[in-house]
Amino acid sequence: MQAILIAVELIVAVALIVSVLLQRSEGGALGMGGGGSGLGGLFSPRGAADTLTRTTSILAALFFLTCLGLNLLALHGRNEKSFLDQGGPAPTIPAKPATPAPSAPAIPTPH
Repeated sequence: MQAILIAVELIVAVALIVSVLLQRSEGGALGMGGGGSGLGGLFSPRGAADTLTRTTSILAALFFLTCLGLNLLALHGRNEKSFLDQGGPAPTIPAKPATPAPSAPAIPTPH
């Protein structure tokens, strides 16, 4: 199951990278189809931007879900016990031995 999720995550990651790189930085998108409305506006400049934005958001959600799935699989069967749940006395910190304070250097006095 984990190998399948890793393969799906790699495919989604590559598709997400491609969909992000296809978008223009000024929001115009790829503009596939040359602006013609032969496909009902799907690949007009505005339609391509909407399609790429929707595809990017779907791929990002899939990437997030596969990451969650892989984390849940990795944590499955793990001992989830906190050290605070252990009974017994609290651990004590050994005291450091007292060391004398460092003395200041002697200042010569004029005679």
